Amino acid sequence: MASSQRQKMMAGEWYICLDDELEVLRVRARRAVNQHNTMDPEERGNTAPLLKELFSAIADDAYMEAPFHCSYGMNITFESQVYLNAGCTILDSAPVRFGARTMVGPSVQIYCAQHSKDAVQRARGVEIAMPVTIGEDVWIGGGAIIMPGVTIGDRAIIGAGSVVTRDVGDDSIVVGNPARQR
Repeated sequence: MASSQRQKMMAGEWYICLDDELEVLRVRARRAVNQHNTMDPEERGNTAPLLKELFSAIADDAYMEAPFHCSYGMNITFESQVYLNAGCTILDSAPVRFGARTMVGPSVQIYCAQHSKDAVQRARGVEIAMPVTIGEDVWIGGGAIIMPGVTIGDRAIIGAGSVVTRDVGDDSIVVGNPARQR
């Protein structure tokens, strides 16, 4: 069983997000995100240097428009030719993987944290982190929200504005709130 809040978070156990060690990691991510969002695109290339160092992995040809936001960065993996449009937010308290050639529309939000349903626990910052996995050749329409623990299969399409609360199979098209197969 994990002992530190970071270890608990990484192990997928309930943890307290209001923790000094986790705050240091979030501050590091905010600095990297700020560098990415404020650099001239010609200087920045596809990703600002601090942000590139932060990610678990990022292919040289992955591209993220600014502005971009992530909580930690260290849990995010971008495979080849992934494209994130402006305004994407990834709250990566658990691993988030983007498969090759995935396109993400503007203002897409990806959440990994599930907060406690108990109000007292929630006020203490108790949450659990669940991974999000996005397959290859996926298209996520603008303004979509991907909830904790969701897996999106290869070649799936997520309609703009959809709220994805369940896994999406390969070659599926889902739309709506909650997202349903079309």
